[in-house]
Amino acid sequence: MQQIFNFIFRNKNFLLFLVLFVLSLIFTIQSHSYHRSKFVNSANFLSGGIYGTFSNISEYFSLKSTNDELVEENLKLRKMLLIGQDSLENEIVVDSISFDKQYVLVTTKVIQNDYNRRDNFLTIKKGQSHGIEPDMGVFNSKGIVGIVDKTSNGYSTVISILNSNSQINAEIKRTQDFGSLKWDGKSPYTVQLTDVPKRARIAIGDSIITGGQSTIFPKGINIGSIKDFKLDGSENYYEIEVALFNDMTNLGNVYVIKNQDREEIETLQNNTNE
Repeated sequence: MQQIFNFIFRNKNFLLFLVLFVLSLIFTIQSHSYHRSKFVNSANFLSGGIYGTFSNISEYFSLKSTNDELVEENLKLRKMLLIGQDSLENEIVVDSISFDKQYVLVTTKVIQNDYNRRDNFLTIKKGQSHGIEPDMGVFNSKGIVGIVDKTSNGYSTVISILNSNSQINAEIKRTQDFGSLKWDGKSPYTVQLTDVPKRARIAIGDSIITGGQSTIFPKGINIGSIKDFKLDGSENYYEIEVALFNDMTNLGNVYVIKNQDREEIETLQNNTNE
């Protein structure tokens, strides 16, 4: 203990300078949006590099499962080409054939995945230099994953669908009734669909897909199936428990989808609202 006090006493000027320097950085970042933005991007780059290193190591040991997943997806795509989409109505596939030139897909992989908190985030291994921007949708061959939050040059963070702040437009495929997809912070295997009107004729097992009423996800990307449902307190809307098609605890390769008409659509909507 005496040695610690001696060290502090001998280096008190340097330690004081260090403390004041750190405090000045904190105040500068908090009070200037430009510096705050640069700090966030730098933090994303640093954490992305660390996660990337660990991801490369774990990836080596999971090559077999990754290859199996890709083989399965390729098989489903070949079936779609040979026998048509209608014959695969019960398959859990991404209807990529229905995407027109309005949408562009960027392939990447998840290098860090939170799923045991109330507000979970992912990190993916692509960023601004690959055309990734905030508010782009992220999904894989089984269903939606989340929405891009922040980006650095080579990495991006994603708001997982397992996040209490996540709210995504969703549709019951059979009845075409809309609702809002949320998460109650409990199981990583289920999410909740709210605001579906009482008149909807829903049933256990009905498929839930993206509704296409936002500029983030096109209509038709799989989400999950109805596990249970009940009326809310007002007895005017359903509270629906949705079992996810995706295993959010085990994510690998994903797609980031860009709506090339998003800016035009949002500008028009904002001008109309004004």
